[in-house]
Amino acid sequence: MINVGFYYKVKKGHEKEFEETFTKVLEYLKQNFPGFINARLYKSVDDPSEYLIYSEWESLDAFRNFVTSEAYRNTVNYGKTIIEGRPHHKVFQEVNA
Repeated sequence: MINVGFYYKVKKGHEKEFEETFTKVLEYLKQNFPGFINARLYKSVDDPSEYLIYSEWESLDAFRNFVTSEAYRNTVNYGKTIIEGRPHHKVFQEVNA
């Protein structure tokens, strides 16, 4: 399993729109992307326009299938209208102890 953290700074006044879009994208992923497990949305306590989406994937390949898809490109293009700067993500792999 891998986990991916997506970090976003949302333009002022678009926070609710970002949160509602997250809910729609989450349902789309659950229905259309094998290997997607779940995601959660977190808002910074210091700056309510900063968000973290924490997602879980069965494998790195499943995640790569998502980020190379047309659905992902469409989401990124839409995000450019409500996101400040360039978002970034970090991929973490579970360590079996």
